[in-house]
Amino acid sequence: MDEILINGGNRLSGEVRISGAKNSALPILASTILSGGECVITNLPRVVDVLTMGKLLGILGAKVSHEGNRAVIEADMIASTEAPYDLVKTMRASVLVLGPLVARCGEAKVSLPGGCAIGSRPVNLHLAGLAKLGAEISIEHGYITARAKRLKGARIYCDTPTVTGTENLMMAASLADGVTMLENAAKEPEIVDLAHFLVKRGARIHGAGTDVITIEGVPQLHGGDHDVIPDRIEAGTYLAAGAMTRGEVTVTHCHPSHLEAVLMKLREAGADVQEEKDMVHLTMPGTLKGTDVKTLPFPGFPTDMQAQMVALMSLAEGTSVITETVFESRFMHVEELRRMGADIRVEGNRLVVTGRKALTGAPVMASDLRASAGLIVAGLAADGLTQVQRVYHLDRGYERLEEKLRALGADIQRRPMTTKMQ
Repeated sequence: MDEILINGGNRLSGEVRISGAKNSALPILASTILSGGECVITNLPRVVDVLTMGKLLGILGAKVSHEGNRAVIEADMIASTEAPYDLVKTMRASVLVLGPLVARCGEAKVSLPGGCAIGSRPVNLHLAGLAKLGAEISIEHGYITARAKRLKGARIYCDTPTVTGTENLMMAASLADGVTMLENAAKEPEIVDLAHFLVKRGARIHGAGTDVITIEGVPQLHGGDHDVIPDRIEAGTYLAAGAMTRGEVTVTHCHPSHLEAVLMKLREAGADVQEEKDMVHLTMPGTLKGTDVKTLPFPGFPTDMQAQMVALMSLAEGTSVITETVFESRFMHVEELRRMGADIRVEGNRLVVTGRKALTGAPVMASDLRASAGLIVAGLAADGLTQVQRVYHLDRGYERLEEKLRALGADIQRRPMTTKMQ
């Protein structure tokens, strides 16, 4: 098991190229099993979750060739309709094969998902939607089983916007008989990206990116090529790191329109942020200022940037209130930041952060993917050495993070873990 060591205090400066979005790549890869034909997916991030999804597609019978940031998938034959526990327990997004399998094969058996320890993320909305499309759903021995001779279009209202639920139902409805209307659908850019890929393959989808998506089912899809959108959370993380170190950072190959809520809060915190067509330039000319943040579904402030923002506010002048409305247990990084000297008080689903003049390096333990990023952002500005352990969480969603940070001037390295936390 590896750990990441950071000698904090270096001012970050330079350009960093943003990788493809993990949260877009995973549903796109899952959707390749809807029909046969060659699918070529480019700008894939080389992260563990993407490699895990490739393994799952192979278990299901697809031919997967993965080289660098490009994958070729041919799913002419489906050999199995079961997504086993051993894979699903490591990556919640494995549940995204549920809709495509039942739509194409008439049955699917998928282990109940695992993933990060950030609170309950039930799949009941996925299952209720599939039932509306005509699937018979049962849950036994830790597995979801869905069966349907042929899915039929339906009007589906989601009680709350769900990203993976919207994606699962959109994929399933693409092969259903008739028209499906998803109401109160999630609006994230990753959903729009999936819809664009499906349309390239022959699907008929309208309204992706709004709260009402209409899908007219077709008998089958064909192959297609697609370039995954940039990762808005990775871009936000590097911008937060630039602000944290009073640096000057430019993120390139990104979509600034996907970052509006994050950029607004960085400006409120005192950063000078300039946007161009596919890049964002940030400088931190003065003192970090406390600012309040509430996480919300897109286009609101993303929950996946909450930990990074908490780290940033721990060095900001004044008091900030961070409200988490998406996941009820996404404060597991707080105790670790306190080990570094942060002044954070938990009040229900709110954090009250009183800025300190400095943080100090310490051994800390990552509890989930984005908590890892928050601790690294904090370590970049802390006095002394920070040891971030359990970085396998980080590897699920960030490509070459240490390499990219070193190019910006950070003193950061990875090594096999040799010492226990104190």
